Amino acid sequence: MPFSEAEEHAPGRLHHIFADPYTAFDNLVTERQLHLRIALQALVHEPLAEGRLTLRVIHGWENGGFEPADLAHGDHPIASLVEFEEVCQRYQPRLDRTSSLPRDDATLLAAPLADAIAAAKAKGQALDDETRSIPAHWPAFEHGLTLYTFFKVYYRLTYGEDDRYRSIRCETQEGTREVHEFHLEEGEFAVIRPVDGQQGHSVLALHISQLEPVLALLKACRST
Repeated sequence: MPFSEAEEHAPGRLHHIFADPYTAFDNLVTERQLHLRIALQALVHEPLAEGRLTLRVIHGWENGGFEPADLAHGDHPIASLVEFEEVCQRYQPRLDRTSSLPRDDATLLAAPLADAIAAAKAKGQALDDETRSIPAHWPAFEHGLTLYTFFKVYYRLTYGEDDRYRSIRCETQEGTREVHEFHLEEGEFAVIRPVDGQQGHSVLALHISQLEPVLALLKACRST
């Protein structure tokens, strides 16, 4: 199995800033708000100001569902919090149940999964129905661990998570990426960014329900 494709709890950008980022955002930490401001400056505000940030709004999974084909998203390049707010306004009518949600044609999991399965079969690998359909079995084929890792990220962003922070390192078609996942009282989101030393865009991923809370958090934590 290609376990080198992804590593949970891997050291990342915040490990260069905090002695222990896994405890830096705990509610009992006295300097929690300062830590949040520093982390968001490094992970979100810097690429935002440089025009290297995409806001990814996910939706489609409901009532415990997790079929890859049902996970939809909209990607929105943004360069300011004003543009973030404009994206929120685009989604608000759907939250009010008055229109359909914006969604990209490309899929986050379904098409890449189909491609990975087809490539494995082309190499002569036999894959049974369980391996193809159960996410925890995807690491049995090439690129499957990467897909399973992102599946778990999107699942936790949709349904919640007890851990306040999680750092992941993952190999993608765009290169090596760090995933910084936050589940805070103020909002839940993940930042997918190139590792230090590599160029590329960052992605701020969140569930549609977290648009307003995360915008408020970013406004509160922006540099002055």
